[in-house]
Amino acid sequence: MEESVRLEDLHFDSQGLLPVIVQEARTQQVLMLAYMNREALELTLQSAEMVFWSRSRQQLWRKGETSGNRQRLVALRVDCDADCLLALVEAAGPACHTGNPSCFYRALERTEGA
Repeated sequence: MEESVRLEDLHFDSQGLLPVIVQEARTQQVLMLAYMNREALELTLQSAEMVFWSRSRQQLWRKGETSGNRQRLVALRVDCDADCLLALVEAAGPACHTGNPSCFYRALERTEGA
């Protein structure tokens, strides 16, 4: 049974951010990890296009605004602690700025003793 969570019940961190895991709805491939503040979340819900908060630039950014690789929101899920989101999207192009479909395209090398 699916439960609903109100926006007021979300637990933003001390900087006012929530991590968002972005997953392709059709293939279930994990595309990226980003962050949203309340404004980015509200804009995403209003437009059904992914809007994030850039921690490095300290500003909102619409995914694909310059590249055209937009992400249309299909569904938004909240984790059990209400402090992380899972966005199921339809991706129009690669998620990663490198041109890879997913930001998770590299394997971590294992070293002895690790």
